[in-house]
Parts: sequence; structure tokens; C-alpha cells
Amino acid sequence: MAQPVRFPYTPAGTTEARLMPRLPLTLNYEQRSIEIVGLLDTGAAVNVLPYSAGVALGAEWDQQATVISLTGTVGSVEARALVVWAALSHLRFQHPVRLVFAWTRSDETPILLGQTTFFMEFDVCFFRSQAAFEIRPKDG
Repeated sequence: MAQPVRFPYTPAGTTEARLMPRLPLTLNYEQRSIEIVGLLDTGAAVNVLPYSAGVALGAEWDQQATVISLTGTVGSVEARALVVWAALSHLRFQHPVRLVFAWTRSDETPILLGQTTFFMEFDVCFFRSQAAFEIRPKDG
């Protein structure tokens, strides 16, 4: 079993109350890759990726046939399924994992790492009082 790796919460504003659990990772799609920082969001049903990030990966909107219905504050935004490989290069134990994102037709949406599929691939433990979280790949 891999040992978890600890990360600090990072600022999303000027006060400690605005510290957030954000994780840097590399996304790969076909022959391209990009570096992103996603917000770990246990309340998000799916991973969310803004339009410009998908374009930077070389994805073509019209070739993504699976439409995803979003809810909440992004409920009115059109989204399509985009399957990518994600790597956490700074984690010694990490091999790329397949993640499905709701690729939105907007750059106003944040990068979210949600229940499907991020939290299905990784175990995460939050230590908010310590402004830190730990992550490790699922067993097996």
C-alpha cells in the first residue's frame, strides 16, 4: 500500500478562511499535455474542465458526443464528456489514471475534481484545522 502524500491548502483570497484544497496535476489527451490546478470538491458529482483547457489539450468540441447535464451554479452551461489521463508527477507512487471530465463550453467554470471519477481513483483525507490534505491512489 502506498503511503499518502501531504499537500498544503492554498490561498483563494486574503484570509485563512479562503484556503482551499487544490491539487496540481498533468492532464494528457492524445499527444498533448497541460498542467492544471484543480479544486478537490467532495460535493461535486463530476470532474469539471473549462473550455480553454480542453482546447489546449487538442480536444475538438464536436467530436465529443456524450452530453453531460450539470447542476448547481454551472447548470446552464453545456458540457461534453472528455476522457483524459492524469498524472501527479510529484507523487513517487503515481501512474497515470483515466479521468472523465465534464468539459464545459465556458471558461467561467472552475477546474473541479469530483466524485466521478477523481474520488473513485484516489483516497483523500482532509485536515482542515491543519490546512492540509493527504492523497494516495486507491488500493489495487
